[in-house]
Amino acid sequence: MKKALTVLSLALISQASAATLTVWTHFGDAELAWLRTQAAQYKTKTGNTVNIVSVPFDQIPDKLIQSAPKGQGPDLVTTLPQDRLGQLAAAGVIEPMDKYVTSKTDLDKTAVSALTYQGKLFGIPMFAEAVAVVYNKKLVPSAPTTWNAFLAAAQKNTSSGKYGYLADLSNAYMQYGIVSAYGGYVFKNTGGTLNTKDVGLANAGADKASAFLNDLRYKYNLVPEGVDGGAAKSAFVDGRLAMFLTGPWDMGDIKKAGIDYGIMTFPTPPGASGKWSPFVGVQGTMLNAYSKNKAAAAAFARQISASDAQVAFNKAGGRIPVSLSARTKLKADPVVVGFGKSISAGTPMPNVPQMGAVWGPWSNAIAQSVQKPGQNYGQILDKAVQEINSNIK
Repeated sequence: MKKALTVLSLALISQASAATLTVWTHFGDAELAWLRTQAAQYKTKTGNTVNIVSVPFDQIPDKLIQSAPKGQGPDLVTTLPQDRLGQLAAAGVIEPMDKYVTSKTDLDKTAVSALTYQGKLFGIPMFAEAVAVVYNKKLVPSAPTTWNAFLAAAQKNTSSGKYGYLADLSNAYMQYGIVSAYGGYVFKNTGGTLNTKDVGLANAGADKASAFLNDLRYKYNLVPEGVDGGAAKSAFVDGRLAMFLTGPWDMGDIKKAGIDYGIMTFPTPPGASGKWSPFVGVQGTMLNAYSKNKAAAAAFARQISASDAQVAFNKAGGRIPVSLSARTKLKADPVVVGFGKSISAGTPMPNVPQMGAVWGPWSNAIAQSVQKPGQNYGQILDKAVQEINSNIK
């Protein structure tokens, strides 16, 4: 009898201590199914229940800011990108997670940096994306690793109706790797802290980057006017393009087209002071600062970012994991390997709210720089930075 009472008491204690977590997510289809499977596994291990609530991606930040202080929000959000991090941290609705993450050695350093704000980790990274050069192995058998080899391969494959290299030259996000290679930057990064009063998009390096982008069109005659990402992808899937700059989002159509492809980083452009380093976008799981179940919620966040979970997540939706061991397990997947290298070589897109003041003026300046040959790049970029600084103030 005494033993039975003891067993019953332990069961009651277990039930009393079990948490019920609410997780908001924008995932759909196979990725949502994966998350539900993870929730079931977590309940089996811990006894804690995870309720998955679907919320449209673009509505999550505002809903979290409005509901969290009232105790009506989720315990976790899976996932949000780093460009909303500063806004959410400033609003006080997300919790620093450093004390819940005992080791970061398996996480891509670029991804960790992306989710670090004012020296604190405000999310556990799950997946990332960056652009890279996808090439048709039928036209370019092996990846050209130097600019001279790249240019030779591109020019060899450029003729009537066929192209050696295409990219959206007017897209600031897509071309940041060039800007970075020449020494340009959005905000000066000092020890992980971004100085929003130091905008480097009109320095000497940024001027050289704009000149190089212009050269791709008018000196090397590689990228005709009017080419955007859609036109480039269309040419590639038709077999009329040897190399183009894109991200993981285009790989589904490329695979369907049956193209034998490879993925490489863009080579160091001529006269650049550093290597090509594209913008990296990272999405991670964030913890509600008002959650009453922080330890249990953080444990679930750790579980879904662990190596085996990341492998399963990649197979569900094709996202590039930030777990280094997961990438090793997926080393037979050229998409993971290729874009993984690009992510590791990349620069996290700024996660501060002031980035909103940058996009418009900067994008206009990059587009203007490639509209005709021999532009006054310094004047164009100086004007853009003046506008950016005015917007930030």
